[in-house]
This record gives sequence, structure tokens and C-alpha cells, in this order.
Amino acid sequence: MTKRTVATLLSVGLYTLPAFAVGEIDQNYIRSLAAPGKTVLVIEYYDGRGKVGERKGYASATGFKASAPTDIRVNDKTVLHLYGLEPCQGEMVNKAENFAGLCTDFAQQQLAIMLQSPKVIFCRAFVSEQNAPRQDATCYGYYNYPGSLDTIDMFEEQLLALGALRISSKPDGSPMRPDLVDAEKIGKAGFGMWADPRIKGQ
Repeated sequence: MTKRTVATLLSVGLYTLPAFAVGEIDQNYIRSLAAPGKTVLVIEYYDGRGKVGERKGYASATGFKASAPTDIRVNDKTVLHLYGLEPCQGEMVNKAENFAGLCTDFAQQQLAIMLQSPKVIFCRAFVSEQNAPRQDATCYGYYNYPGSLDTIDMFEEQLLALGALRISSKPDGSPMRPDLVDAEKIGKAGFGMWADPRIKGQ
């Protein structure tokens, strides 16, 4: 994780946005899932009443990887999709990041950075997603650097604030993730894709 990513994690972590209809996450519970020497990934599946209908857990000594700009590969059968977000179209340039290339490549690189060091990845999805190969979810990472950082942050918030992704639009033009508009505003101040004037015009 880069210093800039850690700084953004801290700044965005100062507020919490309602990411899911079932309420705020239990941070103590997420911290309790950590296991020495492994990255733990837990998915909770919620029913229509906002109750946990199923819970699945995974552990990896090598961590979990980004398989696309908005996708986290759990195993050969399951991918978690950070729903309601998308990379910009075409190519972008960000001199501060020393990046010039495809928007999709930049977004996937930033997600990969976020997946390098969380002790726990905690995701929420609806029970309808439980057996799908690509499951719409919202995910959080628990990061702990003794003496400097102990935080739980939503991946979607961070990626929007970094300018790696933007909120997708519904057919009527409204945002698919209205809960994340404030995080996107941080990115639009000139981070990531938003440093390229061409992207602002898309």
C-alpha cells in the first residue's frame, strides 16, 4: 500500500456512509476475524428482512487478487463484484501517479494495492447472490499497522476517493450508489482519473 493510499484511507475513514440497508458494520466483530499469517475473507448474505441468512468464510496465506477493475477473486468458482462502480472509458494520464494508459488498468492496479495488506476482507451481499459466479457485494478491508494505523474502510469509498473508479449511472441518469457521492467528490478534486481533463468531459 502506498503512502498516498494510506493517507486517503485516513481522510475518507473520518466519516461513514450507509453502504447497506442492514445498517452499519460491527467493527469489533470484523477485527475479531483476523488470523495470524493469513488474509481472512468473510461474506455475509442478507435476506429481505435485513437478517444474515448465510455466512461464508475463506482464508488465504497469499491474499486475494483483483481479477478486474471492480472484481475480487475469491476462488475458481466465485468472484465478488463491487457493484455500482466503473472505471473511466479509454485512456487516461495522471502525472502525479506516473501513469499513462487504459482506465481499466489504472483501476485494477489501485484495487490490487488495496488488496495487498488487509488482515480481513468483509463483504455483504444479498442471499440471491449466494450461488452466482459473480456476486454483487460491498466490501470492507481491515488494515492494521501497529503504532500507525488501525482502520476499517469500505473499498468502494477508497477507490472513488482515489479517482480509480466512478459511480455508474442508472438509465435515468441518477447515481447507482447515491450513498457514495461524497466519496466520489473527493476523487473529483483531481485524483486519479480526474486529473485528466478528458475524463471530466465523459
